[in-house]
Amino acid sequence: MNLPNPLHPPVAPAGTGHVPTGTGTPRIDGRAKVTGQARYAAEWPAPDLVYGVAVNSTIAKGRILGFSLDAAEAVPGVLRILTHDNRPRMRSAGLFYKDMTAPAGSPFRPLYDATVLYSGQPVALVLAETFEAAREAAERVEVHYEVDEHDTNLVAAMARARPPKKLKAGFSAPPKDKGQPDDAFTQAPFQVTADFYHGVEHHNPMELFASTVIRGDDGHLTIYDKTQGSQNSRWYVSHVFGLPKRKVTVRNPYVGGAFGAGLRPQYQLPLAVMGSLALERSVRVVLTRQQMFTFGHRAETVQRVKLGADADGTLHSIWHEAVGETSRIEDYVEVVVNWSGQLYTCDNVHLGYKVVDLDQYTPIDMRAPGAAHGVHALEVAMDELAAGLGMDPLALRLKNYAEVNPADGKPYSSKALRECYEQGAARFGWADRPQQPRSRREGNEWVGWGMATGQWDAMQMFARARAVLHADGRLVVSSAASDIGTGTYTVMSMIAAEALGLPLEQVSFQLGDSTLPVAPIEGGSSHVSTVGSAVEGACTKLRRRLLALARLAPGTAFARARLEDVVFRDGTLALRDDPASAVPLTALLAGAERASVEASYLLLPNLLEQRKFTRATHSAVFVEVRVDEDLGTVRVMRVVSAIAAGRILNPTTARSQIIGGVVWGIGAALHEHTEADHRFGRLMNRDFAQYHVSVNADIHDVDVLFVEEDDRVVSSLGAKGVGEIGLVGVSAAISNAIFHATGKRIRSTPITPDKVMR
Repeated sequence: MNLPNPLHPPVAPAGTGHVPTGTGTPRIDGRAKVTGQARYAAEWPAPDLVYGVAVNSTIAKGRILGFSLDAAEAVPGVLRILTHDNRPRMRSAGLFYKDMTAPAGSPFRPLYDATVLYSGQPVALVLAETFEAAREAAERVEVHYEVDEHDTNLVAAMARARPPKKLKAGFSAPPKDKGQPDDAFTQAPFQVTADFYHGVEHHNPMELFASTVIRGDDGHLTIYDKTQGSQNSRWYVSHVFGLPKRKVTVRNPYVGGAFGAGLRPQYQLPLAVMGSLALERSVRVVLTRQQMFTFGHRAETVQRVKLGADADGTLHSIWHEAVGETSRIEDYVEVVVNWSGQLYTCDNVHLGYKVVDLDQYTPIDMRAPGAAHGVHALEVAMDELAAGLGMDPLALRLKNYAEVNPADGKPYSSKALRECYEQGAARFGWADRPQQPRSRREGNEWVGWGMATGQWDAMQMFARARAVLHADGRLVVSSAASDIGTGTYTVMSMIAAEALGLPLEQVSFQLGDSTLPVAPIEGGSSHVSTVGSAVEGACTKLRRRLLALARLAPGTAFARARLEDVVFRDGTLALRDDPASAVPLTALLAGAERASVEASYLLLPNLLEQRKFTRATHSAVFVEVRVDEDLGTVRVMRVVSAIAAGRILNPTTARSQIIGGVVWGIGAALHEHTEADHRFGRLMNRDFAQYHVSVNADIHDVDVLFVEEDDRVVSSLGAKGVGEIGLVGVSAAISNAIFHATGKRIRSTPITPDKVMR
């Protein structure tokens, strides 16, 4: 079977020329996306394709007693209906269902047995010759249940909160108490005690989750999956179904957003594989928008923060506890409270985190997991403390600025947060902010200014990259990375082009294929520092090999040259001190009668060095809101986001990432909340008509500035990551601005009109 090859990655337009890192460059995959040439998981063609539609449970807990399938099987074109009774063989042990990012516990096993664990659980798969037939038949499937009593209400179940089991919390566990936080709080002349609630949010990327399984004549499965890690999906399929890795290839060359929802394989993947194995045909399963609400989400959390300070703003006690939801089968944990021990200097700190297991699907990481809620609570409490002290909120933060990590005394690998405060405040005009709330009104709206701090980890993992220079001068670099809309294609091509001195249009980066060199799942804002450093390493090895060829050439000027003695520029190799010695790279390969030269590099983080430092990105967010108290409406009119994230390799795509994070922050602050009817354990607003997200009318002026920072501890490129930091702190700044506008402190999100009008 001849399949379309996704390994012809996008390249920069002809004439783009040399684009050094640090230069703003449009996405090289942009044209493919806007013209429809980019194919997503549900768009790959296959002959004789079968369509699958999942049937979801209507109860939150119980057992399946049986099915009535006659009406469904009577629909013309229906081939088979899979249930736990007739599915293909799957392994039984929960260990085989653990993907590379699974929390501790036993993962959900789709169609494994008759047990119903949550409302919306897939209980059957209809397979038909057309999508329309599969959908019609799925609506006719009748499922008979034995219903058990369920519990999905976190707030009502707070008495059952427990610490995650020791081996399950891992590195996420809060540190032990520092000093005497309770005594210090009691003795502090100024105190703040604040309770916070954050409702469930769902990721809702534009591209629906889908898997197209194309079965080869030899039984090989080529799977196009909506995922943030092709090798993670391959790992999962191989283990669940007992298939050799060589029999499974997973590809994700284009991903229409994921935001953490694609970190773990979602259930359409095993369902599509089941269908293909059962029918020995190619199968596609696409989830509906409503079904996008039937797997992981950002965890609902309840928090309490207590701050104690002197009259001059010096913090003497920070006390922060959080309770988050998890499922009955896995212990999902987030780093919610740990940030409160790192952001500000304080000698007395208590941090606590507990979970409540409920009858629902396991939560999953969602952009800036933990920090989106934890930093929000701390930063709103800090604003409340500043108001109580009659102190400028920025001045309070500068008063308690941490030069080293207060949690462990480690220095930061780099920290330009002070510069974020200074430059962001200057750009915003913060010095003109009136101290008192309700000081400025325009028409029917109160105007308020708020600010907050953001912090996120700067991580580096391990990865391998391969670089191949072809005889015609084309450089192809590859790694099993993903591009979830972040600009991976572009920045990796820029790194490679700069390393070999080539115009950008001569360089392409292959990603999104499980057969490529190993790469981590794209998440945690780590891809540039990880895969980018591996690309740089592979290109450095390739430079050495090209120099070795030059040394062997007859009459060469490079016989004794070392790598530091030469430059790669304009597609040539030249002695640094003798431009006239330049030799085209194509001539080197031709002279050596080589069709190509290649090099591979395995990046292993220098943990001995990195662990000496706290590695983080930082931000300062300044916001102006306008609030109509009569209608309860809030408009975010201006946002200035000052970011410290190491070297910014492509300011254009990095700025887009920050803007996207700000939009997310506006949604979290004002719009997004998945409502549940706990009588049935069912989510109610499961579509875009009722689940509100920020739209164009909600977004006004967003100003992004990057402060200068270069971090060679985090990565050899000096870069960190920007995917998460753009979100952290935004919702808190909005909440604080609403207080400044109205004098009302609202501690639950989203801040909907009814809360403003109370």
